[in-house]
Amino acid sequence: MSIVVGLTGGIASGKSTVSNMLKKRGYTIIDADLEARLAVEKGEPAYFEIIEYFGEDVLLDDGSIDRAKLGSIIFHDEEKRLKLNSIVHPAVRKRMLKKKEQALACGEKLIVLDIPLLIESKLTSMVEKIILVYVDEETQLKRLIARNQYTEEEAQARMNSQMPLKEKIPFADKVINNNGLIEETEAQLSQILREWDVL
Repeated sequence: MSIVVGLTGGIASGKSTVSNMLKKRGYTIIDADLEARLAVEKGEPAYFEIIEYFGEDVLLDDGSIDRAKLGSIIFHDEEKRLKLNSIVHPAVRKRMLKKKEQALACGEKLIVLDIPLLIESKLTSMVEKIILVYVDEETQLKRLIARNQYTEEEAQARMNSQMPLKEKIPFADKVINNNGLIEETEAQLSQILREWDVL
């Protein structure tokens, strides 16, 4: 019997850390960010749709999509961001569902869908249980500044563009408090896996 789990968090909450812990233990991780990159590679349907809408200005010299340039366009333009999402999100969902079906067919006990915007994008129906990696706002801000060398204003703007982590708590079946040491995070993860009988 497989359990399909959605792993989510927020920027600099430590979701990738928890994802890597699960990967090290041999569980299948289907990563939305990775699938989003693959979905817009040269030759993919979404690649052609992006060029059709945004023009060839968003391409690098080798013909691949300049993600940084595209990011700067949509960061300040709600309409264009929604358009890009309407191209990329269905392609990503399709890729993730295909991989989920493959893992289910192999009879894997735990299949993890690593989706940063699981709740905001209303993708909770793709999973049976949700793990939220949580940190308080102060810790999140400090970690983001340290990790990305942002100014406090830049870091705060990135955080403000996302749903606050505390608002995600009611959606989660389990919350990993990642304010402390990495060993404490690992211990909480082990406890969840034991409770769900997949350890």
